[in-house]
Amino acid sequence: MDKELSHPNWLRTLYFWVGVIATIAYRIIVVLNSYDPIWVQIAWYIGTIGFIIYFMHRYQISELRQQLIVNHDLAAKIEHNKPLNTNDQAALLYILKTLRSTREKWNYIIIFITSALALAAGIWLDFIR
Repeated sequence: MDKELSHPNWLRTLYFWVGVIATIAYRIIVVLNSYDPIWVQIAWYIGTIGFIIYFMHRYQISELRQQLIVNHDLAAKIEHNKPLNTNDQAALLYILKTLRSTREKWNYIIIFITSALALAAGIWLDFIR
C-alpha cells in the first residue's frame, strides 16, 4: 500500500477517550436528573458531541476496511486461492490488525458497564428510594 493507513497512536487514544467521556456523560444523565437541569444539558451536549466524533471515526475505519477489500479484490482472491501481492498483504494485515483493536473492545466494555450502572441507578432513583 502506498500510504500509512492507521492514525497515529495519540489520535487513536484521543478517539478512545472521547468515546469513554461521551459514554459516561450520557449515562450520568440518569443521576443528574435529580439535580439542576443545566447539568443534564451539559452532559447531553458532551455526550452527543463526543459520540458524533467517536462514531465518525469508527465509520471511517469501517469504510476504509470495505474499500480495501473491494479495491484489492481480497474476498475473491482468498476464495479462489489466488496469490496476494505485497499491497494486498498490507491491506489484509491492516484489516486484521484493526479488527482486533483492544481500544475498541474496551470502549464496548465501558459502554456495557456504564449502561448497566445507569439502568440500576435509574431503577433505584425512580422506583426504590
